[in-house]
Formats: sequence, C-alpha cells, structure tokens
Amino acid sequence: MAQKISRNVKGVRRQARAADTSRRVRKARGQGRSLLGSMLAALPFSESQLHKVFTVLIFAGVLAFAVFIARVTGLADFAEDRFALASANAGFEVHHVEVRGTNHLSEMMVYEHAIGRRDLAMTRVDLEALRQELLTMPWVKDARVSRQLPDVLVVDIVEREPHAALRREDELVLIDATGVELEEAAPDASKDMLVIGGEGAQSQVAALASLLDAAPALRQQVAEADWIGNRRWDLTFSTGQRLSLPEGADRSAAALVAFAEADGVHRLIGGEVVAFDLRNPPNMTMRVPGRAETSEMSMGEDS
Repeated sequence: MAQKISRNVKGVRRQARAADTSRRVRKARGQGRSLLGSMLAALPFSESQLHKVFTVLIFAGVLAFAVFIARVTGLADFAEDRFALASANAGFEVHHVEVRGTNHLSEMMVYEHAIGRRDLAMTRVDLEALRQELLTMPWVKDARVSRQLPDVLVVDIVEREPHAALRREDELVLIDATGVELEEAAPDASKDMLVIGGEGAQSQVAALASLLDAAPALRQQVAEADWIGNRRWDLTFSTGQRLSLPEGADRSAAALVAFAEADGVHRLIGGEVVAFDLRNPPNMTMRVPGRAETSEMSMGEDS
C-alpha cells in the first residue's frame, strides 16, 4: 500500500527566514563591534588605561549615588555630628582666638565676631562665614581666617588706611582712598589730614587724588578741598589761600599744573593774594584784601 508523504513547506520557509534574520543580527553586531573598536582605537589611550578610566567613572557614579542616598536619609548629618563630637573629644575644638594685623581697629571688635566659635569643634567652624562677617566692619579691607590645630582660630586682618577726613555739618569722619567711612575723626587724628567737603565729595575722593597727583609740588600744601556744585573743586592751602579750579578733570588738572608753574616763578602761595580764580583759564583772577578791584594774570605770560 502506497504511503502518502506530506511536505511541510511552510515550516521550511519559517526556518529559512529565522536563519536569515540570525545572520543579519550577527552581521550587525559584528559591524557595531567593529565600529566601536575603530573609535576606541582612535583614542590616544591604551586598552588598560581605558579600563581604568571606566572603572573610575563607575566608582564615582556609585559614590555620588551613595552620597545622595546618605543626604536624603539624614545619614550624612548624623555622620558629620559624630565626627565633630569625636574631634572635640580628641581636643580639636576652639579654645583660643588669635587676632593679627590690627592697628586702628580694636581687637575686641574682632573677638566679638569670633568668640561665638569658642568650644566649637574645629570641623564645625565655617571659616568663610566668619570672614564675610568681618568684611562688614568698616576698617576691614580684607580678612583671612584659618585653623591652627588643635585648638586655635587665627584671624588675619588687612586694615583700610585713613586717607582724608570728610567734613560734615558738625563732625569729621575718617575715610579711606575709595571714600569708605571708617570712624569719627578725633581732632588730633585729623590734624594733618586733607579735609574734604561739599555735597557728593565722598564719591570724588579718587578723582581728587588724581587731580593732586598732576601737581605733586602742591599736594602737601593743600589742606582742604571742597567739591562745588557737584562739578568742580576749590582748594585751600595751608596758608588759608583759596584756589578755584574749572570744571572737567582734564581742564582742572591743566589749570593746577599751570598754577604750580606760576607759583614757582612768582611765589604765589604765602603771598598777599587770598584767592585765586582759574575758572576761566588761561587767565587767573586774584583778590587782595583791602583792594576794591581784582588783578588778573595770564598763565602764559610773566606779569
């Protein structure tokens, strides 16, 4: 009896498609590995170096994740507290505060800011926060705070230098070269200082210094400087004589230099003239006590 043979055509086709798909996947993987290998080969690192880099990156990622978890759960604060306690028990806590660099500034004013850190574990002292507190003090130009283990907190102060005395209605205030107020000036402290006055003069301290630098021979003889109308300077010499300068930084500097040259020839400072007016250079008007009329000098000519 003849047997009937049934051919499973559909199964063969499925197997063929599966085999084809498998070949494509292997080919794609091979190309991917080849491309990745080419990229890695192009890098200026050896395989061992790359392995170390990847290891460090993985370790850093794990560490960052651990720190994040510790902060979220409060374990970091707990660990910090325990470490601070252990440090304090070992003697690493603030017992002394050493202040350096103070001259005009009272050390006690610095202690008032730093004394709150006494008996605090060294690891608990926020050095930058203390520094920022100190920088709010008028005399402090800069400050550095450091730990001197095991138990000393060191504060180094850089003071502002008094530059002039700012005249107000009923007082004089010491200011530095940038116009920062330091403290009320005692009569003996401001005796030999330049006195500055006039509305807005405090913001013009640097400009006045540049003006006086233009004629250094006169600088030491200027006792007072008044900022007039928020636009120009009147200078008063130690002899009491007054010089009125024109507006504008360049014009006033040129006028002051011309006056210094004229003073070198005619000995104007210390003479009988009480007021010099150079607001209209090159002509200078001079006023002499007891004379109804003023005299005039051209700064470009000898009189």
